[in-house]
Amino acid sequence: MLAYTYIEKGKFELRQKPVPTINEPQDAIVRVTLSSICTSDLHIKHGSVPRAVPGITVGHEMVGVVEQVGPAVTAVRPGDRVTVNVETFCGECFFCKKGYVNNCEDENGGWALGCRIDGGQAEYVRVPYANQGLNKIPDNVTDAQALFVGDILATGFWAAKISEITEEDTVLILGAGPTGICTLLCVLLKQPKNIIVCEKDPVRRQFVRDHYPGVLTIAPEYALEAVKAHSVHGGADVVLEVAGTEETFRLAWECARPNAIVTVVALYDKPQILPLPDMYGKNLTFKTGGVDGCDCEEILKLIAQGKIDTTPLITHTFPLSEIAQAYDIFEHKKENVIKVAVRNQ
Repeated sequence: MLAYTYIEKGKFELRQKPVPTINEPQDAIVRVTLSSICTSDLHIKHGSVPRAVPGITVGHEMVGVVEQVGPAVTAVRPGDRVTVNVETFCGECFFCKKGYVNNCEDENGGWALGCRIDGGQAEYVRVPYANQGLNKIPDNVTDAQALFVGDILATGFWAAKISEITEEDTVLILGAGPTGICTLLCVLLKQPKNIIVCEKDPVRRQFVRDHYPGVLTIAPEYALEAVKAHSVHGGADVVLEVAGTEETFRLAWECARPNAIVTVVALYDKPQILPLPDMYGKNLTFKTGGVDGCDCEEILKLIAQGKIDTTPLITHTFPLSEIAQAYDIFEHKKENVIKVAVRNQ
């Protein structure tokens, strides 16, 4: 089968690999019908993910059809259309039982697919712990509608959930990339008083204005002014940092009101510094880390009910045989790209 493979820092390559097989009783083999490229894949390419293993098939955002299941798999069966969770989790350890599935104690717990074990930018993928890692797609939901459920949409849903948003809040979202827009969609479900999206790219600001007209969009240089104008408490009640730059990390705490919640969703290429003397007295609560992607079933129900639609994010579609071109467009932000779908022929 064709599989897009991490060769070494700076190099991915489309290679022929054997079709995966069942290794453990809880495994499932999924025929990938549609996958996508994530910024985290670029972090692997650039050497920013030390845990990534050279030789693995990349890709952790995909949907497909179950081809085969191990004897312990009961949640899905061959022929089911499914989303694939970005995270591998056993469901039984201390962290899983508390819903902190990103820190599953299994050796391949957390983000494993496309990082430490073969992922889904391929024709087939082996999914460990399939009872937890796969969710059936409702009949009225297309593959394209479900494509982001297991990763960036799960991330946005998790970020909105842990941010304790109320209907009286002013919420600032830093970044209108794919994950930022998925976060926006999930924040909209909370119906806060004001939502402000801060994004430096004018094309992406226009995308937000075109699709979500009730949301205020601003450039970074106006962020502090905007949150103060829309809050009587000197800043945003909740800040979600989804961009992952030094500037947005600084804006996250600067734009927060005292005693606000700052949720850091982004993955950074290098360490960031909190200037604690400058922040003294703001009494901020920071929530950080990787997504706990255990709400996929609920997200799929919301999509089926028409409450979430991520299909406008898919601006480009390529066959797997042309995935290198898809990466070039996505990585270098050509042609006003937001997300690329990769289909198997």
